[in-house]
Amino acid sequence: MKFKNKIALVTGGNFGIGRGIAHRFAQEGAKVAIVARNEKRANKVVEELSDQGFIAKFFKADVSREDAVVKTIEAVMQNFGQLDIVVNNAGCGSQHCGVEPDTPPGKRWEIFRGANLDSNYFVSAHALPHLAKNTGSAIVNISSTATFHGNWGLYGVAKIGVEGMTRSFAAEAAPYGIRVNSISPGWIETSPEETAAAQGSETGEWDMPPSLLNRMGTPDEIANTAAFLASDEASFITGQTLVVDGGLMILDYPSRPSLETVGHRVFSHSGARM
Repeated sequence: MKFKNKIALVTGGNFGIGRGIAHRFAQEGAKVAIVARNEKRANKVVEELSDQGFIAKFFKADVSREDAVVKTIEAVMQNFGQLDIVVNNAGCGSQHCGVEPDTPPGKRWEIFRGANLDSNYFVSAHALPHLAKNTGSAIVNISSTATFHGNWGLYGVAKIGVEGMTRSFAAEAAPYGIRVNSISPGWIETSPEETAAAQGSETGEWDMPPSLLNRMGTPDEIANTAAFLASDEASFITGQTLVVDGGLMILDYPSRPSLETVGHRVFSHSGARM
């Protein structure tokens, strides 16, 4: 097991990608501290893990507030006695941040920055001294392929900050043997609302495929990546952002119709299948 006798803190570990990460890390032997705001969802995940014989505990906190983060890290240390892995997964996108049409610009930026960037900074900064006490500690941040697209607005901007912070913390933490990396997921099927947004239609048909593999990714596939980056298998990887999007970012979507007609001329074989 990758994480035997290790303690992993997962922010936003009560839903979607975070829930998948909590489950995978527990399966790899970690005791899991789930940090989130939604108590009902978090307790459900703790119950799921406990029913499988794993050890997990919920810590309620708004990680966009530094004072709450300080208290949470202290509580985790009091409960588990050590901290080996941090996964900064908490955040909000276009649907769940509480931004209304009349929300002023400054407040909008405060909301997106707080949920997606400040939270990452506060948790990493206050966890760092505790991570430094152990050998092989790691931080994994969850970014987004929204960083490639201007039309994701302030969410994309905040996630660009996450990737910059990944490199900054990698440099700061390296003398203590702590590695820091991030994952940039594409479309991941975490809820019906997410699926509908990706499809872009009321019929359930894709206006454009969500990946080169013609499907959305799963939380488990992001969890697998997080487990790799947090483990000794990635012992010489730090300061990197790994895109996990089923090939979405390598496609020139506007050219798809044309290339479907003449694409056989630019590839090694003609025809869609060999």
